[in-house]
Amino acid sequence: MGLRTGILIFDDAEELDFVGPYEVFTMARQLKADGAEILLIAEHQAPVTCAKGMRVLPHASIATCGKLDVLLIPGGQGTRREVENKALLGWIADVAKTATWITSVCTGSMLLTAAGPAKGKRVTTHWAFVETLRGRKEAAEVLEQYRYVQDGNVVTSAGVSSGIDMALWLVGQIHDVPFARAVQRAMEYDPLPPYGGLTG
Repeated sequence: MGLRTGILIFDDAEELDFVGPYEVFTMARQLKADGAEILLIAEHQAPVTCAKGMRVLPHASIATCGKLDVLLIPGGQGTRREVENKALLGWIADVAKTATWITSVCTGSMLLTAAGPAKGKRVTTHWAFVETLRGRKEAAEVLEQYRYVQDGNVVTSAGVSSGIDMALWLVGQIHDVPFARAVQRAMEYDPLPPYGGLTG
């Protein structure tokens, strides 16, 4: 039986922070029909309006989602509000007690440190948020210029597109590296950004 993966969504979450990993995990399920579940979870069973205007209907609420093996917390401006949401932080802490992997993208790392799973651990976040996260003094170290950072069963990734890299790495840990490469190939994820090598 495959793992149950829960991806938290909330108003003003950054779309690619969760859509990128969602594509990785669902592509893996498509290639290996092992019964894995990938759920979008919100505090309430109501549409969520994301940072760029995408409206998303969650599969489950935090009250109904059940036990999870993998938890992913995205970032976005909404994290500044949700870091004060005691009910949501409590849910993250409870899920993390039995989850195999606890992960975040971008400023989602702030929710993981505030809730407890990443407190006292090495983490990363979006480059523009590094100093803010350091200022909270909850993480042991906030690393820069890493796409993702593992500390025990907590894996945090930098901004936006880096969540895809982290999710592919995680697929390699859950299954194996050749399978993760097959998922990457199926997605045609072979980044060569336009203009990256041009000057003048």
